[in-house]
Amino acid sequence: MRHLLRMAAHSARTNMHARNLAIVWAPNLLRSRDIEASGFNGTAAFMEVRVQSIVVEFILTHVEQLF
Repeated sequence: MRHLLRMAAHSARTNMHARNLAIVWAPNLLRSRDIEASGFNGTAAFMEVRVQSIVVEFILTHVEQLF
C-alpha cells in the first residue's frame, strides 16, 4: 500500500491518483472467490469490483492511519 501511495504522489505527471490506482489494483488485491466460483458477469461483477475499488481507495487515502 505504501508503494501505491508513492505512485499516487506522482499523479500530476501520471494521472494515477488514488482512485485510478484503486480501480486498477482492487481486483488483484481484493480478489473475490465468489465472482470466480460462480462466474458472475455483467452488473453483478461490475458492482463487486466497484466495492473493491472503494475499499482500496479508502485504504490508500488513509495509509498512515491504518499502517
